[in-house]
Amino acid sequence: MANPSTFTITRMELRKILATYGVPESKIDSIFSSMEKSHRHVSIVQFIGLLERAGLSRDRVMNVFRRMNMNDILIEEVLNMADQSRINAETGRLYSASVEFG
Repeated sequence: MANPSTFTITRMELRKILATYGVPESKIDSIFSSMEKSHRHVSIVQFIGLLERAGLSRDRVMNVFRRMNMNDILIEEVLNMADQSRINAETGRLYSASVEFG
């Protein structure tokens, strides 16, 4: 059984979602490259950072997560944790959920 804190999305699905939100192909390739470097598995906080560096607003990041079947409570929780991890970067406290694509 899959870890309930792991969200899996296919490369094609993620590409379609990101293109829908206007992310340029070069930035999509950059996201995939970053994920490949970590064996297609990144923490949710890292994934939020990748999406934001690609130019997605918080609202659009939330919509990406909704399309990955995350509920709004969990989305709010992980976004708060991403903010908290930025504030407390040196402590290394990260949310244990992750995103991978197959």
